[in-house]
Amino acid sequence: MPDNQSAAPRDALSGPAGLADVPHEPGAAKPDPIVVADDVRRRFGGLTAVDVKHVEIQRGAITALIGPNGAGKTTFFNLLTGFDKPQSGSWSFNGRSLAGVSAYKVARMGMIRTFQLTKVLAKLTVIENMRMGATGQRGERFLSALLQTWRGQENDVTTKADALLERFLLLKKREDFAGELSGGQRKLLEMARALMADPELVMLDEPMAGVNPALKQSLLGHVKSLRDEGRTVLFVEHDMDMVRDISDWVIVMAQGQVIAEGPPLSVMSDSRVIDAYLGSHHDQDLSDDTVAERIEAEAEDEIDAEHSAATGGTHKEVSA
Repeated sequence: MPDNQSAAPRDALSGPAGLADVPHEPGAAKPDPIVVADDVRRRFGGLTAVDVKHVEIQRGAITALIGPNGAGKTTFFNLLTGFDKPQSGSWSFNGRSLAGVSAYKVARMGMIRTFQLTKVLAKLTVIENMRMGATGQRGERFLSALLQTWRGQENDVTTKADALLERFLLLKKREDFAGELSGGQRKLLEMARALMADPELVMLDEPMAGVNPALKQSLLGHVKSLRDEGRTVLFVEHDMDMVRDISDWVIVMAQGQVIAEGPPLSVMSDSRVIDAYLGSHHDQDLSDDTVAERIEAEAEDEIDAEHSAATGGTHKEVSA
């Protein structure tokens, strides 16, 4: 980092403003990265699903991770958050190495993720799901549970959960079973539950997948509010309207590698991105709308594949 930047206060380097002078190239260094990954590789047999040379995620900004089917986006998410292990490489959060750190410990460090297929606890109520998201609960320890010294803390947790449910327009569903919620409401619940842990970094995997148009604007507003609170957001998404609307920075993956980075409009006109989605020998209209349509078509295929896998189908694709 240049000397003049190292002397600058963090606020001047963090967030979208800090990205103004960052080169629009793969692996570009950020002035205040919260996540740094180097030479991260994950192979499944003879297939290399992820081969990321270098990537940095800017603190306090919203970064989108996009790419065609099979690009390795979700696999990379899994590696960063401890749900999978690479064959090689190093990656860190707030300067602390995450190599060998289990997923629950990564979450406790302040790096929380959601899933494309929501992981709500269907047979618990909405408020019980929210309480489960809180960390450091004394009632989880044997002696505290035996002596019932946790009741005051549980009241505080419930108050916080109710405030988040009201913010995410789920307070009326408080006593409903989570399994009775619509797909969009489950997305909202999962995001609200993630905030129970007060994360610094929120990682959203396909937050718009399966969400009806009526709830999309609500979800968009909630994602923007995370940045307004000073949190960092990294999300995988195929909905290009969302990517254009809320992203400060976009990272594009193809065949496991980062092939482009930059602001949304810059990335959408990048020939490397167009080639990744349309093929290097295309003779098609290369407008932003054309690329967006192709990305969204890939998303529909990916959602079908995810549901096939979840229901015992024969889909064998390795990564999203």
